[in-house]
Amino acid sequence: MFFVLSKVLYFLIQPVNWLVGLLLYALLTRKTRRRKNALLIATIMTLLVTNRLLFNTLVNWWEVETITFEDIQEPYDIGILVGGYSNPHVKMNDNGHGFWERADRLLQTLELYQSGKIRKILLTGGSKKLRQNNPSEALVTRDFLLGLGIPDSCIIVEPSSRNTHENALLTSRILAEQYPKARCLLITSAWHMPRAMGCFKKEGVRFTPFSVDHIAEPLQCTPATLLPDKVGFYRWEFLIKEWIGYVAYWASGYL
Repeated sequence: MFFVLSKVLYFLIQPVNWLVGLLLYALLTRKTRRRKNALLIATIMTLLVTNRLLFNTLVNWWEVETITFEDIQEPYDIGILVGGYSNPHVKMNDNGHGFWERADRLLQTLELYQSGKIRKILLTGGSKKLRQNNPSEALVTRDFLLGLGIPDSCIIVEPSSRNTHENALLTSRILAEQYPKARCLLITSAWHMPRAMGCFKKEGVRFTPFSVDHIAEPLQCTPATLLPDKVGFYRWEFLIKEWIGYVAYWASGYL
């Protein structure tokens, strides 16, 4: 039920849907005053959401800064790669793998492995769809890594989790049963790290966080940061989702 509700909530928290709703209301209402108020709110919301300076200020505060690549002097036994980087809707040739904007999670994990910073890669993540008709992300990624020449012995798969809570819960079981003394590196997006850290700590996983996929830009007030930015609606989805997700996870006892 929690998984289903999270998908419904995600639709409701998207700023672009708020804008569409306000514009439809302004179009359909017969009250002049209500129409003006709806258009005013839509205009103010658009200006705020597309303001890069405001977004960067908030996301710089939210994203977690962790150790860097150069800080790792002794290899970690396992790099735990949190899912969410694949795009199952992209049409690919045989044996291809589709990615979306979160692919930095996988790319930096590969760099960590190839550089000897981690010895094994733990892939955690199943299907994120309400209907379990898409292949498990972890299993598909395993085949992708094997195609790159990474030995099967260096890949650990947790193929069933559907959200961050389940990522942590099912990963903790694998680690407790098979790798109880492993030094682990938790790899996920910087804006997702607060929720991921809370979940993995709750399940008793010992790890060092490693933030990747930053969306924050350096704070600077220039004409460019004050002008409306069309990708603002898209970026705000991540931040709003994480804030609400963090609160929901806390209320559910997942953190």
